[in-house]
Amino acid sequence: MKKMNLIKGAFLSLSMLLISTVSFSQASPAATATGKIGEANITITYNGPSVKGRQIWGGLVPFDKVWRAGANQATIFMTDKDIKVGGKALPAGKYSLYALVGEKEWTIIFNSQTGQWGINRDGTTTEDPAKDVIRVAVKPKKSDAMNERLVYTINNGGFVLSWENLDVPVSIK
Repeated sequence: MKKMNLIKGAFLSLSMLLISTVSFSQASPAATATGKIGEANITITYNGPSVKGRQIWGGLVPFDKVWRAGANQATIFMTDKDIKVGGKALPAGKYSLYALVGEKEWTIIFNSQTGQWGINRDGTTTEDPAKDVIRVAVKPKKSDAMNERLVYTINNGGFVLSWENLDVPVSIK
């Protein structure tokens, strides 16, 4: 009996080690940004790709095409209260977050369809414009430091997508 419990324990330990190794070795690991803006609790769930020496803006992420705002599954934005994003009303709920990336201006898209992979087999995004709730124009700016991995941060004024040499602030009230 003792020997069987020892074997089970060793198997369980090995299984956990393998699972943790697989989780940490993802090229674009899952991440979550959380914060409070006014009375609203905000959560952004995404996968953060790395630059890896690639040209990001206008290269890996082409200009004037909708992007899934992360890697793997579509990025998810959740709020438990009604908010205003860039002056436009966004009801409490869960949304896929996409971006139409331009050289001087971006459009941030909050889409009601969630749970889908971020891109189709042909490389286009899974964003269905008929399910867009709001679209907000924002201005990217040069970041103070190089960001190897895409990261979202939530602050009192909204959230910021930071990657490579850009910060993309999105105001929320």
